Amino acid sequence: MSARTRAKSASLLLAAIILILPACGNNQQETKEEVGVKTPVTVVPASLKPVESVFYLQASAQFQHTGIVRTTATGSIAKVLINQWDHVKSGQLLFTVKTKEASAVSGRTIIDSTLTFNGLINIYSNKDGIVSSIAFQKGDFVQEGDELAKISEQESLVFIMDVPFEYNSYIEKNKKCIIRLPDNSELTGSIAGKLSEMDGQSQTLRYIVRPSSTRGLPANLIASIKLLKESNANAVMLPKNAILGNEALTEFWVMKLINDSIAVKVDIKKGFENNEEVEITEPSFLDNDRFVLTGNYGLPDTAGVSIIRE
Repeated sequence: MSARTRAKSASLLLAAIILILPACGNNQQETKEEVGVKTPVTVVPASLKPVESVFYLQASAQFQHTGIVRTTATGSIAKVLINQWDHVKSGQLLFTVKTKEASAVSGRTIIDSTLTFNGLINIYSNKDGIVSSIAFQKGDFVQEGDELAKISEQESLVFIMDVPFEYNSYIEKNKKCIIRLPDNSELTGSIAGKLSEMDGQSQTLRYIVRPSSTRGLPANLIASIKLLKESNANAVMLPKNAILGNEALTEFWVMKLINDSIAVKVDIKKGFENNEEVEITEPSFLDNDRFVLTGNYGLPDTAGVSIIRE
């Protein structure tokens, strides 16, 4: 090879090196920049815990066994010795009725002083129970056979629960439930049966809920029945902030850490939710899996992250 040819080849090689070196420098710089961009995040592990989904239905208290106290004479009410919701015993005096005959001779002189006639008829309770209603007050006129009061057996009090037809599959005979009273106190109860007809106006089925205790509960009390819809004894739960979704809320995902510096996008399916947590039904996760809690918004798949707190 001549000296001239060697010089020309050397010139070409030098020119090629000069062109390649800047490109390599740029690639190295871009790679360093990509590796160096890390989003500060906090992370949280998944937790396994029992969860349950519940719903509430309205119910009204009613007495199943009620006796009627009737007057045995026509006249006016002279005495009322009870109040509504009083507890009474069998044989207890409830009312005194002054007959119309006694009222007719009232104030007149009785010729025969040996004749004793006061025209007062006593009305007694025929059972133990609670006075659930009083129909007349002192001074009212009544006729023989009129209903004066109702005496209900306290132990017969039940709640009648209205159940929309779409919830009927969740109601089972003898299924346990919680009865929440208006003062927010709670009683345990059980579903004792179903009434035969559907309410035509509200299109609801009616179930009988028997409380564990009836002490002090009046008729017509409105309560809420807490019923179990579904449960999971070992649910995978994550805080709501760890769950991301699209604008239509039809797709959901989490950012799962594969190591201390990289998080990947994992599509999920949600189950039970409350105000703070969401159940992950798919896919399955392990106890030691970690997920981005804050700083996850807008993160791309396989994102570089920097953990600032666990």
